Amino acid sequence: TTSMLLSSLATGTIITASSYHWLMAWIGLEMNTLAIIPIISKQHHPRATEAATKYFLTQAAASATLLFSSTVNAWQTGTWDITQLTSPTSTILLTMALITKLGLAPVHFWLPEVLQGSTMKTALIITTWQKLAPMSLIFITANSLSTPILLTAAMLSTLLGGWAGLNQTQTRKIMAYSSIAHLGWMAAITPMLTNILILNLIIYMAMTTSMFYMLIISKTKTIQDTTTIWTTSPTLTIMMMLTLLSLGGLPPLTGFMPKWLILNELTMQNLITMATILALSALLSLFFYLRLAYTTTMTLSPNTTTIHHKWRFKPTLTTTPLALTLPLSLMMLPMTPMMLA
Repeated sequence: TTSMLLSSLATGTIITASSYHWLMAWIGLEMNTLAIIPIISKQHHPRATEAATKYFLTQAAASATLLFSSTVNAWQTGTWDITQLTSPTSTILLTMALITKLGLAPVHFWLPEVLQGSTMKTALIITTWQKLAPMSLIFITANSLSTPILLTAAMLSTLLGGWAGLNQTQTRKIMAYSSIAHLGWMAAITPMLTNILILNLIIYMAMTTSMFYMLIISKTKTIQDTTTIWTTSPTLTIMMMLTLLSLGGLPPLTGFMPKWLILNELTMQNLITMATILALSALLSLFFYLRLAYTTTMTLSPNTTTIHHKWRFKPTLTTTPLALTLPLSLMMLPMTPMMLA
């Protein structure tokens, strides 16, 4: 069953990304949603069921809004072509539908709740793979989307992703707010340069995958759990610290690249206030990444000596995916000029 669900998940995303007709795009999104629901609710736990219900309701509402927007456009213009969405009503509806699907503020409330109700692996799928279908639509229809709504959502998301994340103790909720803030940066650049949007998305996915994978390996559910990671593997603590700093956007790590390019482009477009707000909101996010980095690498929990030798045992989980995602999320900054070419 798992392989069937995951292949449906993949197929849905691919259908959406490769569609030219609005109905096909909608069908892909629906497949995607319907495939993830059983994955979320697989743990027979009230919280998992609740998370699945919340996810389903928001995604179904957003899909319906998207379908409505394309229908209105078809009524007014007579075309179902994805690239020719010209009706003003449709552009506003579509923008709202896509930011709801992604979980950008002010329609972000479902994301932290759903992540907290699902397992770490499911949370990883929701924060990475589930962003691909809506993002591909944003990429294709960038010229049709409502710029004021996108920029407002971007500002709200980065600020809220930083602010609300400060108050969290659960790592999944922290990753949810981190995701909201990163998607805010992506929304900010969409009206200007979509190639930076794609670059940012790839880097965000690499960093988030690395982070979640390390949380899965170390079985870390709360900030308190991070204090004992050093007993599992000293290497893991260092890598986790670097990934957190990269998520925060500190040079010389990869995470600095998208922030630098986006701020550069915003100032070139004379959106100075926007750039300032984004840069300041990055400080808020950086604070909770630093707090996690601090508890992971610089604190020793008052434990008995039995735990000191835990790292001598072989870890049960394979770390192969980290070999791919860690270099991407830590060492890509020198390749910036090549990325832009």
